[in-house]
Amino acid sequence: MKFKALLAAAGALVATPALAETVVIHAGSVVTDAASEPRGPSTITVTDGRIVSIADGIQPAPAGAEVVALTDKTVLPGLIDLHVHLTGDPGGDFWKEAVEPDEWGVVVGAKNARLTALAGFTTVREAGSSQHSGFSLRRGTAEGMIAGPRIIAAGPALAIVGGHGDVTGFRPEINQILASGYACTGAVECAEKVRRASQNGADWIKITATGGVLSQQGRGLGAHFTSEEMEAIADTAHSLGLKVMAHAHGARGIEAASVAGIDTIEHGTYLDDGAIKAMKENGTVLVPTLMAFQGISERLGTGTYTPVVEEKVRAVAEAAKVFMGKARDAGVTIAFGTDSGVFEHGRNAQEFRLMMGQGMTSREAFAAATTVAAEVLEMENEIGRLAPGYSADIIAVDGNPLEDATVLENVDWVMVRGRVIE
Repeated sequence: MKFKALLAAAGALVATPALAETVVIHAGSVVTDAASEPRGPSTITVTDGRIVSIADGIQPAPAGAEVVALTDKTVLPGLIDLHVHLTGDPGGDFWKEAVEPDEWGVVVGAKNARLTALAGFTTVREAGSSQHSGFSLRRGTAEGMIAGPRIIAAGPALAIVGGHGDVTGFRPEINQILASGYACTGAVECAEKVRRASQNGADWIKITATGGVLSQQGRGLGAHFTSEEMEAIADTAHSLGLKVMAHAHGARGIEAASVAGIDTIEHGTYLDDGAIKAMKENGTVLVPTLMAFQGISERLGTGTYTPVVEEKVRAVAEAAKVFMGKARDAGVTIAFGTDSGVFEHGRNAQEFRLMMGQGMTSREAFAAATTVAAEVLEMENEIGRLAPGYSADIIAVDGNPLEDATVLENVDWVMVRGRVIE
């Protein structure tokens, strides 16, 4: 009888729903989204990681709720960075990939995930990581084991053999050993690699459509994949419900990627009228990563880079100061992304200052990192604004980011999916 009673008690415990966790935020001002003017003092109620209500004034909290006093702060939606590399840090000798295991990337990534969240970025798109390290981080932050943002992960990038994204700079036999397994030649093989990436857990497909600045291949920044290969990648990804992001510097690579149906262009350094026309016609979004150019330029002449990389860094420096403004003026949709990992994690919000330096208003820059970025991720009903039913991704700052987006460089309080990051 005692055993049956114990079983019954255990069953009752399992069947009883857990008590809801409620947090009440008292805010001095609230910016619900980039299109709206700030509200005055408000009360935001969060239950089990979701926003339940936003009420005018400082309202009393229900019994048992945790109260967060931010009455001298502006509370706003968490920011979104569409291009990060959490599993890497800037600088260091390129040959370290030959001696450090992929698992080390998870350790580095855990450190950087917390720094990124503390900087106010509550959702990031991991734009290329070693094998499954980005996927492990994604799970760790989702389950609350690792302090960090929501992670949308691409995993290893698809590349041409010997191109940016493939392993170069070592002896041939070492290059082959270190290869990620995602280099491809021809439309059929490239389609197969997309399916492999999907099978292994990719949320997005990342490709390197042109040469890159920091890889050891020295053949410039022109187009890599053929149009047929990129079309196969885009078509296959879309058939699987996935979108494609393309690292692209050279104009013809940008244009070909856009025409092929690639969804976002990362960097876009040498875009010209032809590339801009293609992007507008195909609805391709530009993710300019201006902080990447800032970060790598800071290390010129320090011995950080090999001579072949230094030459490419110097080559892109001037174009990086104007290309985003040219795209904006032409009406290309621009979303926020930084390429953190090329520079120190946690500096992501310095991108706002650079975007404004090329003509964006503070409101436009803020939108790029909230509502626009959420639409790129097809998560506009989940993140990017504060509203009932949305994920409780919330930050607090001094000042009004709609008037001066540089206030976002100093974030005082962060909540990701209802969890406070400290």
